[in-house]
Amino acid sequence: MPLYEYELCEGDCKICQGHFTLNRPISRPPLTQCPLCRKPVKKIISSTNTPKQTKPLSISDAKKSGFTVYKKTSQGEYERQ
Repeated sequence: MPLYEYELCEGDCKICQGHFTLNRPISRPPLTQCPLCRKPVKKIISSTNTPKQTKPLSISDAKKSGFTVYKKTSQGEYERQ
């Protein structure tokens, strides 16, 4: 299920701090009120969570992870490494 971020349309709240995140199914309609303080809210666009790759993958890393590694030898032919 995706995470949706919401913030209050106006004002501030001591309960929700004016901003909250919910894990909701895509099929559910967007919220119009905060579930805690019942003030009007709007859905905000948030950044996506993408994994950060710290180093390039090597052949040995792929083999350790259980992948079969092939090397292209000629036009359309591959051999196992």
